[in-house]
Amino acid sequence: MPAHSFNKIAFVASDQPEAAEACNRLTKEYGSCSPEEADVIVALGGDGLMLQCLHAHMRDNTPIYGMNRGSVGFLMNEYNEVDLIERLKAAEVTKIHPLIMRAKDIDGNELSRLAINEVHLFRRTHQAAKLRIGVDGKTRMEELISDGVLLATPAGSTAYNLSVQGPILPIEAPLLALTPISPFRPRRWRGALLSNQAKLKIDVLEPNKRPVSAVADHDEVPSVITVWIEEARNIDLLMMFDPGHNLDERILSEQFLY
Repeated sequence: MPAHSFNKIAFVASDQPEAAEACNRLTKEYGSCSPEEADVIVALGGDGLMLQCLHAHMRDNTPIYGMNRGSVGFLMNEYNEVDLIERLKAAEVTKIHPLIMRAKDIDGNELSRLAINEVHLFRRTHQAAKLRIGVDGKTRMEELISDGVLLATPAGSTAYNLSVQGPILPIEAPLLALTPISPFRPRRWRGALLSNQAKLKIDVLEPNKRPVSAVADHDEVPSVITVWIEEARNIDLLMMFDPGHNLDERILSEQFLY
């Protein structure tokens, strides 16, 4: 990315004191403009703030460079106030695509949501969910009895997906991870790897008796009966990482932790 792309920087911070203090110092040193005018957005916080920024600027095509001033910083670079412009010039850009979820609820309403990490369906009561799973127009599982199921992007494969024993995906892999959440029947099903071109359909069986919510990242749609999910390839999200610490490297390193 050429040097002149960093004439206008927008600093945004989480509500944590150390993030706010860092934002004040950096603004005094480098100046700041609104995110709508910026050549680059510098996000100061943790992974939650990075996801908020990506959602807020989903269609702006503005690169986002995160610096960790939070508790979890998998998507963030190390914090350093020195030579920020040079760091931005040297940063590597990773392009990712979100998922688009279309959900029909029990009243017949249809809603659309976007997810950067994952879309998951989860039971709303003490009773397990009963789900039917179809891929590209063909039913692949007639009945999954479980707490739920999720579909994760490579960028999100180290988040909720990993915590329920799903696979970690390299960021450039043209794949999505379909992972059950506490499966009861079939008990030994551990999920599937799908092409990122796949179109997933999940039907909720017995929705009145066993209500299910669908969640795109943090955005919940309650009492769904059918959910369709696919990659939104028309939306490019640009994340910036220091050389040697890009998302590919972080995801690869995560697979060797024990």
